[in-house]
Amino acid sequence: MTPGPDELLFVPLGGTGEIGMNLNVYGHKGQWLIVDCGVTFGDPLYPGVDVMMADPAFIEARRDHLAGLLVTHAHEDHVGAVAHLWPRLKCPVYATRFTLAVLRRKLEEVGLDSKVPLHELPLGGSVELGPFEIELVTMTHSIPEPNAVVLRTGAGTIFHTADWKLDPDPLIGTPVDGDSLRKIGDDGVLAMVGDSTNATVEGHSRSEGEARESLMELVGTLEYRVAVACFASNVARVQTLAEVAHAHGRAVGLVGRSLWRMTDAARATGYLSDLPPFVREEEAMQLPRDAVLLICTGSQGEPRAALSRIAREDHPNVDLERGDTVIFSSRVIPGNEVPIGRLQSQLVAMGVQVITERDHFVHVSGHPARDELRKMYEWIRPRIAVPVHGEAPHLNAHAELARACGTVHAPTIRNGDVLLLDPEGPEIVGQVQTGRLALDGHDLIRVDDANLRARNNMLWNGSAVLTVVLDRKGRVVAEPQLSAPGLLGDTDDDYDLMDDVLDDVLDSLTQVDLKARADEDALIERLRRTVRRSFRSRRGKSPTTDVHLVRLED
Repeated sequence: MTPGPDELLFVPLGGTGEIGMNLNVYGHKGQWLIVDCGVTFGDPLYPGVDVMMADPAFIEARRDHLAGLLVTHAHEDHVGAVAHLWPRLKCPVYATRFTLAVLRRKLEEVGLDSKVPLHELPLGGSVELGPFEIELVTMTHSIPEPNAVVLRTGAGTIFHTADWKLDPDPLIGTPVDGDSLRKIGDDGVLAMVGDSTNATVEGHSRSEGEARESLMELVGTLEYRVAVACFASNVARVQTLAEVAHAHGRAVGLVGRSLWRMTDAARATGYLSDLPPFVREEEAMQLPRDAVLLICTGSQGEPRAALSRIAREDHPNVDLERGDTVIFSSRVIPGNEVPIGRLQSQLVAMGVQVITERDHFVHVSGHPARDELRKMYEWIRPRIAVPVHGEAPHLNAHAELARACGTVHAPTIRNGDVLLLDPEGPEIVGQVQTGRLALDGHDLIRVDDANLRARNNMLWNGSAVLTVVLDRKGRVVAEPQLSAPGLLGDTDDDYDLMDDVLDDVLDSLTQVDLKARADEDALIERLRRTVRRSFRSRRGKSPTTDVHLVRLED
């Protein structure tokens, strides 16, 4: 699949039909360009997996014709996979200063900091990558230096919005320049590939400045220690919380390694420069309870994040006490409702007051609601709208709005679709391999990997190990031993169950004559099936089962 000189292709490998894990590929004139390369949260279906990312197999196979990777901003769902996937792509990487500062720290952690060719682009800068003329357009979002991208090619111009909103008071950065966007539209745009996260939300997203005023009022009413959970990458919220804390005579403590990484990158590139230094967790806990505000990672209930450890009372440095308050200054990402609810219940059980956006105005979204989308279509006026960055309801709502705004074509596509962006009408001309990779420890594996499947089965059904000792002729010389953690404990019922399973094993052995027992593979498989059937009939579980067959030669 090679894009011709008059063809312009768009291939989302991640982030279309879902929120997070963005990996977008454009093709023109025989070459390809990647825009963003991010991660998403792990899934309870895959125990032990913290993050997942799009499978880059399609573009990896074409990396000899890959002009580069452009990262629009430093949120994890746009930049978090670069350090893991770059060894498969081996292409130059382009981003603005702050995003590169964040990325360099990620590359250092995996030993790639001296290997990846990084190229800094100025805000509003431009660069030619193969047949793509790229211009950055500074937007507003919840992080420094968010960029939309204008891709000019011989087959037409694309406006790729990435994440954005229209915030008149963003605290970090400047408001969006509507005149510049209108000028892009005046020059003619074939297609706008756009953020759909809040396409179902009527009205206009609220400003970070408004959130600051509301949090300023709220924190002023609170006694004792205040902890605020937010995304580490939401530098605008960190700025807000620091200003609120200092206005009320509170020092700001950061709890969570990713917060320190992000704020260090921000200060190194000129952001947060008007704030006093943050304090370490140990120092924060030595201050009077009414003289500190803690900013914590873990707003999505991640089990290893700081706030979850605090709620379990196993954090090495930070404790919360009865009367303290935790504010969740973030949205709930779909799929995280259960762990967040569990975390909040744990905090309440400790006597901690929990405040969420249901209780008070404590969070603003970084994505455009429908009025902002309408304004963007008024400025850009594309012939084609391609909704991305959203689940099916968001994509459908975005497409419907685009058509209502006068856009001629608004297809809804999914990951792996190859969309030909033709002025006469876009067309899906193919489907490529896509899927998810899981970061399993230090390894990247497909989510359909046999080890992950086995681990998932053990999560739901447990595991069992049977040991059978035979002599040289195949006779049983000792009572079989059975171990089944999670299925067999030390109650009388468990001992009775073990006896029943072992009886089934012995019964199964008696049905195999001594000569046939010489076929060890067949015997092991028979006993494995016997154990699984026995547990299934008696406890309704089919454990992952291993059989150790020991044969004595003397």
